[in-house]
Amino acid sequence: MSALEITGVDITPVAFPDPPLLNVAGVHQPWALRSIIEIRTGDGLVGLGESYGDAGHLDRLRQVAGELPGLDVFDLAQLRRRVARVVGGAAAADRHGLTGGSSERKTELSAFSPFEVAMLDLQGQAIGRPVSDLLGGRVRDTVPFSAYLFYKWAAHPGAEPDEWGEALDPEGIVEQARRMIELYGFGSVKLKGGVFPPEREIAAIRALRAAFPALPLRIDPNTAWTVQTSVKVAEETDGLLEYLEDPTPTIAGMAEVAKRAPMPLATNMCVVEFAHLPSAIEQGAVGVVLADHHYWGGLKMSAQLAAICETWGLGLSMHSNSHLGISLAAMTHLGAATPHLSYAADTHTPWQNGVDVVANPLVFTGGAVPVPTTPGLGVSLDRDALARLHENYVRCGIRERDDTGYMQRFQPGFTRNDARW
Repeated sequence: MSALEITGVDITPVAFPDPPLLNVAGVHQPWALRSIIEIRTGDGLVGLGESYGDAGHLDRLRQVAGELPGLDVFDLAQLRRRVARVVGGAAAADRHGLTGGSSERKTELSAFSPFEVAMLDLQGQAIGRPVSDLLGGRVRDTVPFSAYLFYKWAAHPGAEPDEWGEALDPEGIVEQARRMIELYGFGSVKLKGGVFPPEREIAAIRALRAAFPALPLRIDPNTAWTVQTSVKVAEETDGLLEYLEDPTPTIAGMAEVAKRAPMPLATNMCVVEFAHLPSAIEQGAVGVVLADHHYWGGLKMSAQLAAICETWGLGLSMHSNSHLGISLAAMTHLGAATPHLSYAADTHTPWQNGVDVVANPLVFTGGAVPVPTTPGLGVSLDRDALARLHENYVRCGIRERDDTGYMQRFQPGFTRNDARW
């Protein structure tokens, strides 16, 4: 067996504490789920990937892992074929939080992505170059990220208040932003909306503008509004937002809003695979696409998405789901090598409260992450931390993310808020 052939793959499900963050679907459960992928080679190298941790996705990852021994770490085309063989045609069950609609294609690419990242990590280690070099080379030395604000309860019911406290009104949101900016230096701010009636969330945006006159602002209600309400909100926030993200469902609905909105519309929900792009572009539905390598097919396919966006005059940012340090490293390398990164990327890192599986997590400086220059992703596992987070997974009992079901334990009449207002 060649030194660069895969000898084994480990997939470890983990769980880490998640605050009670509110969104259109309900509220985050006390534990967020992820999967950590390790690919080993004959010369003793280990490549890392990270993905979702729900049970169905874990099953698909394990199926793929069984097909990888003997594969050369540079043969991404063969990886693609093997993933398609075991996952292609699988039932569409790839919804992990608020990441748009499901499809067989998206499910397949979600299974491909973490293995591609791990193999790129191995490639970089093998030749002594950072992953950003494998993506075309750095065009920036630091990658900017945005503060990601949430309405939230002070604590999960029955637990002690967490360090972030309650944020249920404009004053609470401004205080959350102030603390996050002080800690991380973020230069732009995003608010997760779709929780309260639009006028209350507009008030929060106005309060943020008053508190931070120079910072770009954005709001994401995750399709909680009708077309009519979306247009009204767009008109009332004219001059306040750099973009309005996913105000209403479907490409057709977004196109109707885009005709009258004074700011660009962004999405990570109605355009979630390459097949959606022609229709969205033809209808003028979106001005900004939020890439997410976890379901767009990894880092190289996300770079292809960036090139398409540049060709058609669409802006580009990056979507974030609850993640750990391996995903942050992958996002940073992608952002470093993507000339057409038009806006600061999303990140959930502040909500981890320092919990991670990597030994030396990447650090935010002035709202940006310096791009690692060491071989591969530039991060390594803290095996003690991995063991603790796996024990969390075993003990917590959560196997699927279910914001709606968790909310209904405390508000029995709650229903998901899609196009509610």
